[in-house]
Amino acid sequence: MREATATSFYPDPLDVTHPISFLHSPHSPSLLQLRLRQYRSSVHQKCVLALVSQTWNTLAQEVLFEFVWISRASQARTLALTLLSQECDSRTVKGGPFIRRLHIETPMLERCDPADLRTILDYAPRLVVYSDYRSVRRNLYEEFSNPRSSPEQLFSVLAHPNNSLRRLSWTNYDVSFYLHTSPMLETTAMNLEYLELNFCSPHLHSMTRSMAPVTSSTFTLTLPALRSLKVTLDNATFAVLSTWSMPVLQNLSVLSADFSYAGCGFSQFFIIHGPKLTQLELGHSSSTIEEHYLTIPPYHNSPSPRTIPLDTWCPNLQEFICSADAEWNWQNPDWIAPHILLPSHPALKFIGIRDIDKRLLDDIALAPNTALDDDTPFFMLLEQMGSILRREAFPSLLYIRDMSWESDVMRRSGDPSEPGTRIVKFWKKVLERCRSRGVWLEDYRGFNITSRDLKKVEARIWRRSISTSET
Repeated sequence: MREATATSFYPDPLDVTHPISFLHSPHSPSLLQLRLRQYRSSVHQKCVLALVSQTWNTLAQEVLFEFVWISRASQARTLALTLLSQECDSRTVKGGPFIRRLHIETPMLERCDPADLRTILDYAPRLVVYSDYRSVRRNLYEEFSNPRSSPEQLFSVLAHPNNSLRRLSWTNYDVSFYLHTSPMLETTAMNLEYLELNFCSPHLHSMTRSMAPVTSSTFTLTLPALRSLKVTLDNATFAVLSTWSMPVLQNLSVLSADFSYAGCGFSQFFIIHGPKLTQLELGHSSSTIEEHYLTIPPYHNSPSPRTIPLDTWCPNLQEFICSADAEWNWQNPDWIAPHILLPSHPALKFIGIRDIDKRLLDDIALAPNTALDDDTPFFMLLEQMGSILRREAFPSLLYIRDMSWESDVMRRSGDPSEPGTRIVKFWKKVLERCRSRGVWLEDYRGFNITSRDLKKVEARIWRRSISTSET
């Protein structure tokens, strides 16, 4: 039944044998909707199989409940009521113990009631994967009157020893997460391979200023199996993470909440854990970082500031993921680095670039009346690509990947409109630069982008334009 209801995104929803790589982590809203549609289609097929007979219904309960995706608050309420009714009826097969993967991702105005989530967690004692993407409603009055639904209590149930969690995405709704999260996480830390910590606080910046400094008495957590860590946290929390023991950590994705990269917490984390990293994602745009945040205060006898030596902190880095929205670096005004924090690296072999689709569309919108053969709209992006291909900056580079699913659709669609023609010409120029440097250009799936593919798209654009003119 599981194989019969598999999809391209979820061939086996419980397969956690492969460590998570951020190269395959979907970020696109369009791709999210596609994944959700495939999930719903799979659930529909499971329900159809469950209606064949009583025997099939009993067997189908495991595959029906093993992967639950909550995309609306009403779905969390329905699931909680279903689990409660099954518990009251002794003749019904209990679905709660079959829940192995719980994914909660809802719109902002459809966040789940924490009381419903507490009921679900109480009846799901065998979780392997848990993901909450800012989708649980906070109500301080309810938490005061019903402490069972507070974030601390929810996490205590989630971190129960019966749950052999291997992948955890947890949203912190306050800044003092390490005061309650770190000790509780110890009970389920032995098998944890992927950990994602998000922030969701409307008063983040004011709260981070009032946080107590990290001291040597901070709880030290050991995560012996953790390979991938994703954090959207502030500088003080990085100082806490630097005290954690993560001996096999390889993949790191960072989106800082306060952009204090010159702080001691950021440097302390990378000095301790940086040598173990082989994959790093800086998941924000470098153009949003102010220059004065990116330099460490100079020594008294030094006339210039000392920049962040991220390449020195991460000497074994093989893969780097950045955003297409890069900015001119005032220290090197003749070229644009892929990211202002990592202008060069001697061992880097792979660079993935997100948000190229947005950058292309924004650049076209800023210069709508230029000629088709004019490079002006994409000048900045072409310069960024050229900077990545500089042998002096990345001498070991072998692959550049367009991480955008929308960009791939734009490149393959063969849209006969002016933007479609411009985009194909842009990629032909990028491919020529990659060829001259001996670097492979890839799409988001890891497939090579070839000149033959682009010529086919050009031919399709030409045929469509001829057909349109004849009509």
